[in-house]
Parts: sequence; structure tokens; C-alpha cells
Amino acid sequence: MRQNHRKGILAVLFTSAALSAGCATSPPENPDDLCSIFQDKKGWYAEARGAEKQWGSPVAIMMAILHQESRFVSDARPPRSKILGFIPGPRPSDAYGYAQALGATWRDYQRSTFRYGADRDDFGDAIDFVGWYNNASARQCQIRSNDTYHLYLAYHEGRGGFNRRSFKNKTWLKQVSQKVSARARRYQQQLNRCESSLDRRKKLFGLF
Repeated sequence: MRQNHRKGILAVLFTSAALSAGCATSPPENPDDLCSIFQDKKGWYAEARGAEKQWGSPVAIMMAILHQESRFVSDARPPRSKILGFIPGPRPSDAYGYAQALGATWRDYQRSTFRYGADRDDFGDAIDFVGWYNNASARQCQIRSNDTYHLYLAYHEGRGGFNRRSFKNKTWLKQVSQKVSARARRYQQQLNRCESSLDRRKKLFGLF
């Protein structure tokens, strides 16, 4: 009887784990096309527009930053370091989720916006975080709200690091920032082609 009870508990735990894994949000099928992303993920466009309206950060820029940080993988983490070249070591930071937000920075966001239930692996919360961060960078670092290149440098280095020009000798980071800026331009061009149909669908289904 006791053995059967243990088996029953294990079966429940296994089923719960399987269900949880099945409920995880998968990345978009085509992360290089913004129209395809929003058509694939039905609620994302409304959430992205909501963040843009709240913080004044263009949808294409926020989405380009999320692409760079996680490629829209909800539970993304930095890769572990290697000990002796092959033994998995600690991760370099506690960055997590779509926006690869650090725990301390995420808590600042929660306190600042009173969104204490916000989760780093929730797309709507993550893009709102990016909008919030870009808004603060625009104000504190004198960056234009449509200047993807410098906004990403501030996002990566932190606003204090940006103002100290900590990126000055980081050629690799400048190249990454140029890549994010180019992606934001492509995303905007793509969005221009499908924006009206996305708006119609949003109104039709009352998503915003």
C-alpha cells in the first residue's frame, strides 16, 4: 500500500511537470520578421503597443532589444562558465527572461511601477520593462527616444556606465549595438507594412 502511494505521488508530480513544460511559451517561429512575430503571438502586439504608449519607446526598438537579449526565449539565462574547459561553472549573473534583466534592476522596476507581480518570463512584463528602462535612459543619459544605438549601450552598460562611457573601448559591444540598431530599422519597415492589419485585428478581438 505504501509503495502504491509513493507511485501515485510520483505520477502526480510527473504529470504536473509535463503540464508545466507544455504551458511554457515557445519562441516565435520567425524571429527575424516582426509581422510574423505578432501574427504568431496573438497578444504580443497589444502588449508592445501598450508599452510604447506608456513609455514612449518605439515598438521596433523594444522588440529589437528583446531579440538581442533572448531571441524571445522566455526563460533565457546567460551561459554558464566552464571550469577546466568542460565542467559547468556558475553563471556570470542572475539575468533572466525575455529582457535578460538582472534581479536587482527588475526589483527597481517593480517598485518604480508598482507592478510587484511582474515576471521576467512574461512577455508583457518584459517589454514594459524595456520601455521603462529606455524611458529612464532617455531622460538620465540625454538619449533620443528613437536612438537605438545609444539606448542599447545604456541598456547593456547601465545608465551609470553609459554616462561614464564604459563602452568606449568595447569594440565588440559597439558592433552589437549597431546590429540591434539595424534590426530595429528592419523591424520598423516590416511593421509599416502590417501595422494597419494588426490594428484591425486588435480592435476586432478587443485586445487593447
